[in-house]
This record gives sequence, structure tokens and C-alpha cells, in this order.
Amino acid sequence: MTATAFRTVLVANRGEIARRIVRACRRAGLRSVAVHTDLDEGALHVSEADDAVRIESYLDAEEIVAAARASGAEAVHPGYGFLSENAAFARAVAGAGLVFVGPDADTIDLMGRKDRAREVAERAGVPVTPQFTIGPDGAATVPDDAYPVLVKAAAGGGGKGMHVVRSARELAEAVATARREALSSFGDDTLLVESYVEGGRHVEVQVFGDAHGHVVHLFERDCSVQRRHQKVVEQAPAPGLEAELRMLLLESSVALCREIGYVGAGTVEFLVADGGQTGYFLEMNTRLQVEHPVTEQVTGLDLVQWQLDVAAGRPLPLSQEAITCTGHAVEVRVYAEDPYTGFLPQAGHVLDAHWPDRRDQVHAAIEGEADVSPAYDPMIAKLVGRGGDRDAAIDDVLALVDASAVVGIESNLGWVRRLVDSGAFRSGEIHTGWLDAHEGTLLQRPDVAEEALQTAARDLLAPSGPGPFDRRDGWRSAGPADPAVQPVLDADGTMHDVVVDHARAAGALVHALGARRWVTWQGRTVVLEAADAMRRGAAAVAGEAGVVAPMPGTVVALDVAEGETVTVGQRLGAVEAMKMELALTAPHDGTVTHVGAAVGDQVGMGHVVIHVEEDA
Repeated sequence: MTATAFRTVLVANRGEIARRIVRACRRAGLRSVAVHTDLDEGALHVSEADDAVRIESYLDAEEIVAAARASGAEAVHPGYGFLSENAAFARAVAGAGLVFVGPDADTIDLMGRKDRAREVAERAGVPVTPQFTIGPDGAATVPDDAYPVLVKAAAGGGGKGMHVVRSARELAEAVATARREALSSFGDDTLLVESYVEGGRHVEVQVFGDAHGHVVHLFERDCSVQRRHQKVVEQAPAPGLEAELRMLLLESSVALCREIGYVGAGTVEFLVADGGQTGYFLEMNTRLQVEHPVTEQVTGLDLVQWQLDVAAGRPLPLSQEAITCTGHAVEVRVYAEDPYTGFLPQAGHVLDAHWPDRRDQVHAAIEGEADVSPAYDPMIAKLVGRGGDRDAAIDDVLALVDASAVVGIESNLGWVRRLVDSGAFRSGEIHTGWLDAHEGTLLQRPDVAEEALQTAARDLLAPSGPGPFDRRDGWRSAGPADPAVQPVLDADGTMHDVVVDHARAAGALVHALGARRWVTWQGRTVVLEAADAMRRGAAAVAGEAGVVAPMPGTVVALDVAEGETVTVGQRLGAVEAMKMELALTAPHDGTVTHVGAAVGDQVGMGHVVIHVEEDA
């Protein structure tokens, strides 16, 4: 392979990672070609690429290879997710005479299986957890004093086919369940049974290899903030590691890559226990990671550019001695989901996705007005804080969140801000099971912040014209100004009589549309609107008598009209959202006194569709 192996790269992905690869291609002087489905025709990664090809699915390997050949691309970058760790796709790309930006298919096959990857790790001297035998009859042999153990699918990932077993009586059922799940999800029911490390932290090492036999590490990341095995917050370097263990993880990861002749970007993952003193191999990911920007922030290196260089046959740009780690970085993942309704994914029209103008720290899939489809992963952005130390990096990511807003649908921005600013995270006490065990306190929906109410009220009281008599701030010619009171109604129907304090700093972001104000304070967006006399009288429409839309959607049925008598649990109508029909039911026996929508109306989450006055 020569150093001029390709001039055009097809980006086989979407969203923020596709935009990231397109930018790297532009900086390298390479032509980029995006692929897109009909749902993504207007997406930013499409408009920013030099060319684009329509496809039916991001998972159709044959179609993507055909798109690459038709567009004149000589290389394919898979990003992460979708086909990035699909060995058959890598073979198809190479078979078409194209360059796959990643390791070869045999390496993907080898390291994609947890059982074979463990064998490689052991040969390379990487520390592993004790393992227990599963016999030909499918039964596992585990000594009584070895519990708890972890049963996991050899071909799995993402927590599928994975079960923690705490006693011998639970083992057989867990093995049978994991086997069924593994066969269903991965077409392979091979299992591993290993010691389970309680309260462990997820630490991973970024590695790079080239075709000339060079392998380096780019230090480590901590990805312990996880919800249901899915990462939420990542940071680099990992805090609280003993120096001896850090060196063991870094050096053994490089040794593993040398053992298999690894070429490209990869991540070796570990479970760290005993207060940062011991570590055990988990698996290897043969691709770029979602969280790679935290490594870029502390090393000052462009990992996507390195991928392109290595794929083109060039040697690694730096030796191990020349790679340094300076300061700290923290990344939060921004999802279109509602943390206060079980992290229900959100989809629909975004009125405004607003991010701070710090491009190397903001990786966004959408900007401004956009649509979010339920067909794809709900992650819409990553915000990466940086600083001279960990506290400074945390403060920086909080500032990034505070300067961001997602208007029109729910997001986890406000929730993840509370998480990162929590005492537990700041003190570094987080482990992989912490969030699942403690999310209760974080999942209490906060009250509407006074800053949001003040911002909305002040905006609603803005002068209606240029003259002095157009002011609505309570000014009068004799004596002090009357207090300006603006009645504001929130999405739950709660009335707030806001005494406007013009001397108070605003600080909140506001998006205005008619009488409504979408106000974002510390990442959380609330919908507020002016309440006139009629609305004040109807404010009781909400509260316990209000039947509200559980998520943004379309009213598809109204089974009752004003004046009808209903009984508790009776279906009153339905809202369709994300291809699901959600029934609206009566909260108690009573009479329908208000219907706040018509069939076909688009309603936001919390919109009062029907009011049922309870029987006396």
C-alpha cells in the first residue's frame, strides 16, 4: 500500500461521526462522499460532504460497497456502530478493491469474539479474570466460594446475553437464559462464565497500529458512568489509578496489539477494582470509539486523521515517547430522550438545536431547526469539556451544557448536567453500577427554575413598540414603579404569577414562538406561555384532573366530548408517537369539562388533551 492509496473516501455512517469524518477528509485534502437514506436527505453530513449517494439502509453492506464504487471512492470509513465491526463488510470492501479504514476482516473476526479475544489477551500477558468451565451438557462448574460470577455471550456486546449470578441455585437458569438471548441476538449461543467484580470501573486504553509494525497507546479513558451497560459520561485520563496499574494496562494493551499485528485504531477495555489497584481484560473494540474526543483533547492529536494516514499505508505520525497526556477532559452524550419518563426516546421536529461556538468541543448531529427520526440511535450530540485538571474540565463541560439548548423535543441535557455536577461524580466515586443503583434521586423531575420563569416573564413583558408608553415594566411618572407581574402557564397547566425582577441577571436561553417561550436553564428546557384571563380561569385544566400527552405525538382518537360522564380507567382517546398508540385514560370518575385538542393535532409532551372534573 502506498502513501497515495486513495483520494476519495465514502463515509458509511450518519450523524455527528459522519460530520467528523467529512471534516477530517477536508483537512487532509480528500474528497468525501456521504451516504443517506430518505430520512436523512436533509441531514448536515449530507450537505457538508463533497458528494452524496442515496441508499436504503446503513446496514446494507452490498449497497454501500456499490455506492462507493459508483461514486469513485477508493476508501470506505465506517465510523462507529452500524457496520464498523462487521467482518463481512470489511471483506466486501477489500474484495471490491477498496481500502477499509480499519483493521482487516480476520482481526475483526478474532477480536469480536470474547472467548478468542480472551485467549489472545492471555498470550500477550494481559490480566484476565478467573474463568469457569461450561461442560458439554451446558452446565457450568463454579465453586461455592467463587460467586458472584458473570455469564456472558462470547459473540455479544451492549449488555445482551449478560447476567450476574450470585448463588449456585441461580446459575442454571441464568446460563439457559443467556444462551437463548445470545442465539437470538448474535446467532451464536457460546457463553463464558467469569468472576464478577463488584463495584468495578470501566477503563479503556486507546491503541493505534500501522502496517509497518509500529504500535502505540494514546493513554486511557474512564467510562464508568453507565446506564444499563450504555456509556453516558467519559473522561480522560482515568482518575484514581495506581501508577503501577496504569502502566500495566497501557503496556499490556500495546502487547496485545503486537500479538495480532493490529493495524488501525482500537480500544482495549478493562474492569478496574480494589480502588484502582487491580485490572482485568474485558474485550477489544476494533474501531473508533464514540468517546475518542476526550483522548484528542488531552493528547492534542486528531485520531480520525491518524486513521486515514494508517489506512493509506503511512507510518504512525509519532513514536510512543512523543505522545503526551496533558490536563483532563470530560464528555457528556446528549440524547433525544426524556430521563423523567424512563428515558423514553424522543422524536419529532426540533425548533432549534443551539450549541456553543466551540467546534472542537461540540460534536453535533443536528443544528438549528431539524427533525429527529425514531429510526436511529437518539444520540444527537457530544459536549467535551477540558481543563488543566479534572475539576476545571467538569466546570467547562457544565458551561458547555449551560450554553446549549434543544427546543421542541425533550433531551437529557439538564439531567446529565445534574449528574456531572453531583458530589459523587466530582469525588470520583462512580463505578459501572453506580448510576443504576442511585438514579432514583436524579430522576425526580425538578421544579421549573425561577431563572426560567423570570426569563419567560421578562420576555413576555418586552415593549410592544418603540415608544415610552409601550413599556410594560410598571413604570409611572409619579413614585416608584409598580411591581410587574406576569402570569405564566407551564406545560403541566400550573399557573405561576411571576414578579419580574429586572435587576436580576437573565442567564437562560429563550426561543419565542407566538405566545409561547421555550426557556432553557442549565440544559433543561421548559415550555411557558402568557396566561390571559381566560387561560387563568382554565388553569385547572391541568393538575390531577388533566389527562396529558405522555410524549410528543399526534392525537389519533378522541372517544369523548365535553359534558360526558366517564369512569376511572375508561379510554378517552389516544396519541400516536414513535409508531406506538398510547391510550389516554380517565384518572377518576367524573365529567369531561374540557377537550384541549382535535384529532390530527400535533401535541407536545404534557399537553392537556382532556380535563375530567372529579365527582363530588
